[in-house]
Amino acid sequence: MSADPKSAVIIGASAGALEALSAILPALPAACPYPIFVVVHLPPGKRSVLAEIFDRKCQLRAIEAEDKEPVEAGVIYFAPPDYHLLLEGRTHISLSSEEEVFFSRPSIDVALESAADAWGDQLTAIILTGANHDGAHGLMTVARSGGTTIVQNPNEAYAQAMPEAAIRACPDASIMTLSEISTVLQNKSQ
Repeated sequence: MSADPKSAVIIGASAGALEALSAILPALPAACPYPIFVVVHLPPGKRSVLAEIFDRKCQLRAIEAEDKEPVEAGVIYFAPPDYHLLLEGRTHISLSSEEEVFFSRPSIDVALESAADAWGDQLTAIILTGANHDGAHGLMTVARSGGTTIVQNPNEAYAQAMPEAAIRACPDASIMTLSEISTVLQNKSQ
């Protein structure tokens, strides 16, 4: 796979994340030409099994991101518990234990801002279900850098606060159902 992917997708989610991601990630084809970064609010001090769950469910390889890990197209990278996920350009992942943002580490805002710096208008950022405002500022940063912004329709979200905050911060974002988001990502894979 490409060592310097030309585009990327980043997804932020919190409460209800497992169900929402299960409606999107398994539908992606094995030949997906971009990396996918997933930031889910996780309790510190507990091991996450998200990468293992999705590695079994998906055609793509799903892994928990490690510090200094090279970025490859066709891989789903999950932010590990208690670390912010950052990108060093388009080539490597960096993990940080800096302060929590909205009581969360990993922070969706931190990851979105870092990804916007790396990919600019070649980034697609998606905010899914969640119970706080994390991700709203980061989505605005992605929009300002020319990236594509998508928010799960709050009416179908398990927790509406995060998508609603994202829509307020980024009113031009496309509001979509999980099925529509899945279709967009599949079309982007072709």
